[in-house]
Amino acid sequence: MPSEPYQHHLLIIQDDKGHREFILENPIYSIGRDPKSDIRLISQFVSRHHATLKQLTHKDGSIYYRIEDGDAKGKPSANGLLINGRRLHAHDLNNEDEIVFGPKVRAVYYRLERDAILTIPPDEFDITLISPNMIGEPEDDDDQPENHDGLDDDD
Repeated sequence: MPSEPYQHHLLIIQDDKGHREFILENPIYSIGRDPKSDIRLISQFVSRHHATLKQLTHKDGSIYYRIEDGDAKGKPSANGLLINGRRLHAHDLNNEDEIVFGPKVRAVYYRLERDAILTIPPDEFDITLISPNMIGEPEDDDDQPENHDGLDDDD
């Protein structure tokens, strides 16, 4: 039975505070300088409500995130967003997209995907039988080079 791939959405922020990682699971995130932001940016060069991340669903059922400039009500930030070197108001994020919020304030988005691992109980009849004939003395290892120099191995 095939299983759905397992996805992680990760946002790595680099700002005045350093390097921080956020696993994205919620349907919406506020990003900005405001202490009440879900993802707080530490820099005087970003807006209090700089951007909004929204979780959306593709037709195939897979999840992705869209980043939009400004707050959830549509009020834009002062500096805007630079995504992969282009000034954009909104963008559906792809793996390794880079978002620049301001000088020395950036984020990289990662969508990590792997096949789900099925965990089923072992079959109670799946056992290995060992015949007594299969157990014997180990054989000598013939692959070892012989010492023909006339000296003992201890010399």
